[in-house]
Amino acid sequence: MSKKTREITYAQAICEALDEEMQRDENVVLLGEDVGFLGGNFKTSVGLLDKYGEWRVKDTPISESGFVGMGIGMALTGMRPVIELMFSDFLLVAADQIFNQAAKIIYMSGGQVKVPLVIRTPIGAGRSSAAQHSQSMQAMAAHFPGIKVVVPSTAVEAKGLLKTAIRDDNPVLFFEHKMMYNSKFEVPDEVEPIPFGKANVVREGKDITIVATSSMVVKSLQAAEKLAKDGIDAEVIDLRTIVPLDRETIIESVKKTGKLLITDEAYERCGIGSEIAADVMEDVFYYLDMPILRLCNPNVSLPFSPALEFPIIPSADKVYEKVKEVFR
Repeated sequence: MSKKTREITYAQAICEALDEEMQRDENVVLLGEDVGFLGGNFKTSVGLLDKYGEWRVKDTPISESGFVGMGIGMALTGMRPVIELMFSDFLLVAADQIFNQAAKIIYMSGGQVKVPLVIRTPIGAGRSSAAQHSQSMQAMAAHFPGIKVVVPSTAVEAKGLLKTAIRDDNPVLFFEHKMMYNSKFEVPDEVEPIPFGKANVVREGKDITIVATSSMVVKSLQAAEKLAKDGIDAEVIDLRTIVPLDRETIIESVKKTGKLLITDEAYERCGIGSEIAADVMEDVFYYLDMPILRLCNPNVSLPFSPALEFPIIPSADKVYEKVKEVFR
């Protein structure tokens, strides 16, 4: 990584990753609704149509099942399509193509074919987009074998992980938090691909382990700084990828701290917190000083009204309060 840095947004980092990978490999193409002329619904592909032309940056009809299926076919014939779904909720519109086809083709062909397909899509609440445009679908995606699931937390992570996703020969679901797109970060001039399956300990601590995904990493760091003023030293782990899952980093941290909080913006029921808690229990049970904690969205549809929406979204203050309860 270059030591020189500049301040750019999360959205710009994604656009840079797309640009650099399209320049590196002519087989990388971009498909989706409004990705060309408008530069993407969240401005993550600005300028790419002018640079690479309509054969490599393709605006599609409003037919997720259709253009995801087309992307799968392109991947099977040697291209590396990057598909943008405008909201992660729309994964359900193309669910058969993604979970019954793309996820299973490598297995059912005995490894004779590859499916180098990336599907990028926003998750998260906070824009008052109502119940059908605010969900976080990463736990659902992780349920199906054959798909890698990525949840970048910052601009640097988004850029490095997207490069890895595009170069992977397996289908990758790449979840970007919509409330992060305009957030600014210091990003090196050169960002190398970040390996999948290796979590990042973004803050070391000795009193409690906080495992977080996507925007909850930033919120957990904010909570940890506040907790430090109260004498509580929290370790924060950025999961980076849910599939593959870096359980070893979590286990080593919990052996040190004796306490674990998992925070993710998806629904609590059958969520990432449940899976990680169950997955690591056989290794950390006797190291735990207390039951594993979760902080997620409650099991209700996301409201349209901001007055109802914001109180249920996991926040830095909620992470702080959840940890404080443990030490009272």
